[in-house]
Amino acid sequence: MKIGRLLLRLVVGGLFVGHGTQKLFGWFRGYGLDATAEAFEKMGMRPGRRNALAAGAAEAGGGALLALGLETPFAASVLTATMITAIQRVHASKGPWASNGGYEYNLVLIAAVLALAELGPGPLSLDRALGSERHGSHWALAALFTGALGAIGAHLAAAAQPALPDQGVEAAQQTPDSAEAGS
Repeated sequence: MKIGRLLLRLVVGGLFVGHGTQKLFGWFRGYGLDATAEAFEKMGMRPGRRNALAAGAAEAGGGALLALGLETPFAASVLTATMITAIQRVHASKGPWASNGGYEYNLVLIAAVLALAELGPGPLSLDRALGSERHGSHWALAALFTGALGAIGAHLAAAAQPALPDQGVEAAQQTPDSAEAGS
């Protein structure tokens, strides 16, 4: 199917670009880098600014690559890492359902990007046009594995940083952008 994978890439990739630019630039009614960094700091993703930059760049860059069908397994890996981190930091404690702030949507996004890594971006992609398309079960598993390693690395790096004196769970829950910053 030529159109199905193209539409999936454009929708999922485009939404990731939107999420990333919300964090980085405040576009699309986002909070911008300073507020996102503050929310990340309160969630324990220290230093907040570095983690906000990394998450925003991963979402915007990975989403752009996905939408273009360029370096699809790499895009799937960085987006998976970001969504696993969002699940761990923001959504896991709220259960699976998105209506309760849970991780349902994050899992759907992970499944979509890994499906594209397995199936490939399709004939209407830069990977195909450049003759560099890589896909298959091994590429999807590699994207999942490296995405999980990236999330573990982000968690360990944040845990190694000292907490702010006023750090607390209540502060993170009261920040209006804490849920948005992590997804």
